[in-house]
Amino acid sequence: MNDSKQKPAIDPEQRRLARMSRRGFAIAGAALAAAVGGIRFAARAELEDDLPWPLRRILQGNERLWRAAFRRDRLAETYPDTLAREPRVNGREGLPPQLDATPSEAERAEWRIEVTSPSGRAELSLARLGELPRVEMTAQLRCIEGWSTIVHWGGVRLLDALAAARIATRSGRGPDPDSAPDDLFQFVGLATPDGGYHVGLDVASALHPQTLLVDTMNGRPLTVGHGGPIRLVIPVKYGVKNIKRVGSIALSDTRPSDYWAQRGYDWYAGL
Repeated sequence: MNDSKQKPAIDPEQRRLARMSRRGFAIAGAALAAAVGGIRFAARAELEDDLPWPLRRILQGNERLWRAAFRRDRLAETYPDTLAREPRVNGREGLPPQLDATPSEAERAEWRIEVTSPSGRAELSLARLGELPRVEMTAQLRCIEGWSTIVHWGGVRLLDALAAARIATRSGRGPDPDSAPDDLFQFVGLATPDGGYHVGLDVASALHPQTLLVDTMNGRPLTVGHGGPIRLVIPVKYGVKNIKRVGSIALSDTRPSDYWAQRGYDWYAGL
């Protein structure tokens, strides 16, 4: 008589689950090994604008996607003025130390924005900008760090300011991105007077109807910390592109340098 215990039958479902678990473990292990290998490869790769070139290529691919999706008639969402709040004072590069100060009338009277392009050189005073059509806009200022604030801005369109400078196109006529795109230079660079902070923009974003040069925030003149006497507001870009204390604007067909792109961030920074 055979007293040995009979082995229990293995459920086919248990067998299938076991195979799936082994396969999943193997796939996860291979994926982890590939990720570690990729990180090590990227860490040893040559730097391009302070970023390993494989990561820079990823950002460039992201830029191509955003450029393809961009439309001049697609506007950033706007909000009731009652929702407007004061944003953080983020970024002090290119600013004088008195962040809470409001620029004096004398400083405003003397302020000039130098505009340059292959077509020539011009200057825009705040008085000249004050003659252009006034635009009020309540929109989100979105920081690349993850926070956002709804702010009410007052100023003029960058498109109108560049038209007033009369050197923003190859022909010298005012910029017309809809009817004469070939007359436009491809890039716009803006900098603080001391060059301590600078940004580069694609011309399509720079001439977007919601891209403004502003001198008021929530109904009050800009303080130095928020960019007074005049700053850029561009709601189709992250806050790093919303340069404060604009002192110069340069148009060209060469992509301009950008403060944060040189430090590993996305050059395009589109929303």
